[in-house]
Amino acid sequence: MALFGSTMSSEVGLKLLLSPLGSNVVIRTACCSVGIVLPVYSTFKAIEANDQDEQQKWLLYWAAYGSFSVAEVFTDKFLHWFPLYYHMKFAFLVWLQLPTVDGAKQLYMNHLRPFLLRHQSRLDQIMGFFHGEMVKFVSNHETEIQIARSLLLKIFMSANHLVKEIIRPGQRQSNRSAIEGPAEQVETSESDDDDDDE
Repeated sequence: MALFGSTMSSEVGLKLLLSPLGSNVVIRTACCSVGIVLPVYSTFKAIEANDQDEQQKWLLYWAAYGSFSVAEVFTDKFLHWFPLYYHMKFAFLVWLQLPTVDGAKQLYMNHLRPFLLRHQSRLDQIMGFFHGEMVKFVSNHETEIQIARSLLLKIFMSANHLVKEIIRPGQRQSNRSAIEGPAEQVETSESDDDDDDE
């Protein structure tokens, strides 16, 4: 019976991944895992191992992925309804990482690098302008940013406390008994003081 259950669940998972219509949630999750989660971990491993070749490989990947993400902001609105759109996106993300084809390096060397070299001076001006505007904005609104930061920290701490209370309700009772324990001892010590007075 367990064999039947595992076969059935793997068939359902495979059908969901390959089904062109009803699987957007599954394939989008797969895209996120392949496009972000695995590369983040691989980048971490390359940095920790101090492997220059792997670091360069993942730098090229992030440059290609970042360019793809910028383009996707505009195209996703128009193409998300297209049949197999997320499947093609998944295949593209896998292609970027495959060591046999080295898709990220191909995309970078053939398209991204020539474009950036051609427009480098203009892009430097644009980046300088945005950096200057951001510095002005932050310095002009420093008090508001500090207030928002402290408010967000308070909200985060409250949410964290609430999650702890929901996850560990038994801990609250043990804390209560710990608080009540010393209170009884204080009463006992007061009664001892009364005995000493007599």
